[in-house]
Amino acid sequence: MENQLVWQDRYNIGVDIIDKEHKKLFSILNKLFNYKKDEGKSQWVCQEGIKYFKDHAMNHFIEEEAYMASINYAGFETHRGLHDNFRKVTLPALERELEREEYSADAINHFLGVCAGWLIAHTLIEDHAITGKSVSKWVNLLPEEEQAAMRQVIIDLVYDLFQLEARVISKSYGGEKIGEGIYYRLAYATQKGDKWEIIFAFEEKLLLNTVGNILGTKSDSLNDMLMNAVRYMARQFVERIKEHFSSAELYEMKEENLLSYEQLQKIFNRERPQSSLLFDTGAGYFAFCVMAPHLLENGIGTAIKADNAMKEVKKYIKKSNVSHKSKILVVDDSLVVQQSMKDLLGNDYEVAVAQSGLSAIRCITLDRPDLVLLDYEMPVCNGSQVLEMIRAEKDFEDIPVIFLTGRADGESVKKVLALKPAGYLIKSLKPEEIKNNIDGFFKNK
Repeated sequence: MENQLVWQDRYNIGVDIIDKEHKKLFSILNKLFNYKKDEGKSQWVCQEGIKYFKDHAMNHFIEEEAYMASINYAGFETHRGLHDNFRKVTLPALERELEREEYSADAINHFLGVCAGWLIAHTLIEDHAITGKSVSKWVNLLPEEEQAAMRQVIIDLVYDLFQLEARVISKSYGGEKIGEGIYYRLAYATQKGDKWEIIFAFEEKLLLNTVGNILGTKSDSLNDMLMNAVRYMARQFVERIKEHFSSAELYEMKEENLLSYEQLQKIFNRERPQSSLLFDTGAGYFAFCVMAPHLLENGIGTAIKADNAMKEVKKYIKKSNVSHKSKILVVDDSLVVQQSMKDLLGNDYEVAVAQSGLSAIRCITLDRPDLVLLDYEMPVCNGSQVLEMIRAEKDFEDIPVIFLTGRADGESVKKVLALKPAGYLIKSLKPEEIKNNIDGFFKNK
């Protein structure tokens, strides 16, 4: 894999002293990328290069803050606060890690990923705001108006960062699996103890097509440098959105976690988000969820801290890159049946669940399964209608569907078989019989 930041005209904000320093910081990071690739370069060279980057960053912050003060920039204090967090918290923690790890390749990767992600997002989001029109706070707005305003800000941010035209395809994302997904949680709190959290769900290919392209990544899978860049770009994304809420400046980030899909499901099963938006960018899906503040408890995932970030990111990537199991979507309105099928099949297959026909179609769209286990009797939209919807879509028509139903009478069986499913299973069968039938289906396939 080869990483290289490519300077683009859109990084310029139109202020000469700021643009020149941004370009210089990009150049220094690229030299560090090259130092890291060349095994002949000494540790001392990397140490000096990192020190050089830090010195330029500190000087850039001073010059940028002086410029903001000179034009009476309305967002000066917020912007300076972001600078302070990077120079007083993030960089010192990275430097301690470098020294502790004796400038190992992993530690340097972590440093470069964090700095690249922070620099790209800060340049495209925060720094561009210096010369743009100030945006008023969202105060005393009706919920739907507030939601609409937030949707538009997210769409604008995605375009600013990645030059992608995002569109909302669901205003009620329910935690469905997004292809090969990456799930990232940020928890915030005030000094009074008020809490809220943001959850991002990214389709892996979206990250490779956007952040990966910015970093010049040649790989078709995630790596620790890219993941660390994503973490810090996501943080800047949230900070920009916070500026639009009248009380959001009172909230500070307290915890971050990389979640498995199962952990994401647990969150959605326990708590209804205040806002849960699903976007299609054309390069991949992503979701942005604002959760109610009752989830800061054990079981969410390992909190990422300065001393374990490198380990947790590598562990997460390793889990994400394991050989992928065949995917089964269980469509049943019974939570008991959903859980029993996950328990029965979860060791050998990747199992997703849907409670309704509409949810099933959404799940199939976002993450195409290798097999659908479909309950025949469901309210509103029964199994027959769901199968008709699946067959009506050209992209879905060849997805195999096996009915899983409690009806065993001859008339019901005849109705089901007339729909020409890939199979028919009775719920009253012993679990091992159901499992053997499904194993046999995949073996024959």
